[in-house]
Amino acid sequence: MTKKGVLLVNLGTPDSPSVKDVRKYLDEFLMDRRVIDIPKFNRALLVKGIITTFRGPKSAKLYEAIWTEQGSPLMIYSLEQAQLLQESLGDEYHVELAMRYQSPSIKQGLENLKAKQVDRITVIPLFPQYASATTGSVIEKVMDEVKSWQTIPSISFISSFHDNEKMIQVFSENAISQNYKQFDHYLFSYHGVPERQLIKADYTGKHCLKRPDCCDQLTDINKFCYKAQCYDTSKKIAARLGIKPENYTVCFQSRLGKAEWAKPYSSEVLKDLAAKGIKKVLVFSPAFVADCLETIHEIGVEYDHDFKALGGEKVQLVESLNSHPLFIEALADLVR
Repeated sequence: MTKKGVLLVNLGTPDSPSVKDVRKYLDEFLMDRRVIDIPKFNRALLVKGIITTFRGPKSAKLYEAIWTEQGSPLMIYSLEQAQLLQESLGDEYHVELAMRYQSPSIKQGLENLKAKQVDRITVIPLFPQYASATTGSVIEKVMDEVKSWQTIPSISFISSFHDNEKMIQVFSENAISQNYKQFDHYLFSYHGVPERQLIKADYTGKHCLKRPDCCDQLTDINKFCYKAQCYDTSKKIAARLGIKPENYTVCFQSRLGKAEWAKPYSSEVLKDLAAKGIKKVLVFSPAFVADCLETIHEIGVEYDHDFKALGGEKVQLVESLNSHPLFIEALADLVR
């Protein structure tokens, strides 16, 4: 019987919250030329000489704060997603989980699929919105690994699912479970990317950041733009929940370095909301399919603490997709 392969790929997580393992993870992650897109020598100086040296111990403490007896939340949810997808697809398919950085590796996942002699492989980078630094990096890595295979099966990539209806429904249901109408304002906070990467993705050279509303509507010109896809995801979740445009803000978190990143910055938006007397803020983070350091700690702990210090009352995180049955259905639909 023929068998089809599925490779789910998330970003990755350190093997443990130890400084050594966190530094190892940061080194592999940040040395990716699609993540920090500067010349390799300069990137090595920045990453190995500064970031991993000084940021490693700080990041290790943050990972330790969210680590569980079972391990990293991102790894726990990712394993559940792979297992549940395997059960949903049945014996006709073989599902492998991989991480772009650290383990289980993309190379090992592909080797496992090759050993199963699958007829074709569907690769799903677990990033709803396409970005060169995430989905693009996964696609490049997969192609780099299989290029030396003697026989290469048909391989397809899901490069984006930012408008997937079932994904939109899960985020909406999770907001409803938080009694979302009690909040004064809503944030859709996405992982940031440098503005230079947004500009490089505009092959026309005439649209990206040429006017303030360049990402407000998804068009043929910006349909592959990360920021535009983020706005589109937000618009669809807000519409499903009946949240008016004036009551929500799309923003971007997790900056690194001094370069200009996608704006507005989530931290600055929270300052502005506090100054306006907003007390309760509900935060969606639809760039992540599994709760992790950026959602659990950065939003759920740091932003909540900072907002309260500014006079606000509460920053509440909306749970991610995690192992919600509808999200597993969505993944199965993408495969089929």
